[in-house]
Amino acid sequence: MATPSALDTLIELATKETDEATKRLGRAIRVSEEAQQKLVILQQYRDDYAARFQETLSNGLTALSYRNFQLFIEKIDTAIDGQEDVVKSSQQRVAEARAAWQACERKRMSYDTLAARAREQQLQKENKRDQKSMDEHASRMTFYKR
Repeated sequence: MATPSALDTLIELATKETDEATKRLGRAIRVSEEAQQKLVILQQYRDDYAARFQETLSNGLTALSYRNFQLFIEKIDTAIDGQEDVVKSSQQRVAEARAAWQACERKRMSYDTLAARAREQQLQKENKRDQKSMDEHASRMTFYKR
């Protein structure tokens, strides 16, 4: 088994790696949420614009205005499709960052477990040594009392 100082070093490095992975995950989540918010805004804008279009249609509309409305709606739909792609890719990055963080955390916890086992083994050795010393002392005391 590795020495306690080597384990401490590994734990420290794994902790730093986990902290960095946590920061990367946080940034990925924030970017994903922002992308989702932009998508919602685009969808709301499209719905509002479509409602205005319907309202304008009921009042009458020239062919040129009708075509302009259609072109603009198409552009908004294209922007929405593009933003949906951005949302999907950002969600994929979140999933990858989460998996990386989980791997780092498992590694750190493994080192912590090894360190705990090493401490437990050291404690058992010390307890055995103390018990042996106490037994020898008791044996000598008994021997000298005879």
